[in-house]
Amino acid sequence: MFGIPDYGAFVAAFVLLLFLPGPGNLALITSTGQGGMRGGLASVFGLLLGDQLLFWMTVAGVAALLQSYPHLFTALRWLGAAYLAWLGARMVLAKPGEGPSINITPGKYFKETLLITLLNPKAIMFYFAFLPQFIDPVQHQGLITFSFMAANIAVLGFVYCFGVVLITHTMADRIRANPVVSGFLQKLAGLCLIGFGLKLALGK
Repeated sequence: MFGIPDYGAFVAAFVLLLFLPGPGNLALITSTGQGGMRGGLASVFGLLLGDQLLFWMTVAGVAALLQSYPHLFTALRWLGAAYLAWLGARMVLAKPGEGPSINITPGKYFKETLLITLLNPKAIMFYFAFLPQFIDPVQHQGLITFSFMAANIAVLGFVYCFGVVLITHTMADRIRANPVVSGFLQKLAGLCLIGFGLKLALGK
């Protein structure tokens, strides 16, 4: 279909990858918990835009550039790690009820989730390794194939992310009603972000 030899496998593989824990999922949960549905949806669109930019950057050869210039890859990795650690530290040090890692307005949720996505060079390398598995050199239709892939990634990503936001929003009121639980989860989320940053920095 549109140059993808096994469309079903492409969809199944991407859906499974969406469920893997990462800073993007954590940003969705945090922004929804702090900003409600508006904050969560802003975070969703920030993540989706980041994914689309990474996809087309990969198509344009950015991943190959990072492979050719490992120092550039290392610099980007450390930049992303520092940003995640900074967000996490703000969450850990913030008092319960303070907006910690992701700020109050929907625009801030959008920008910070976008940055979290873009400052992860492993995401670029993922697309570089993932996309060729589902492209048939004979059936490939160039821009049509890539556009079809991008559209599927956007739709599947939106459905998944909206589900995460909806579930989080449903549970958020109960969590906020208990300051002890809310404070614990806030610091736990911050530690997770710091952990993601360290993992990214160490290249593991």
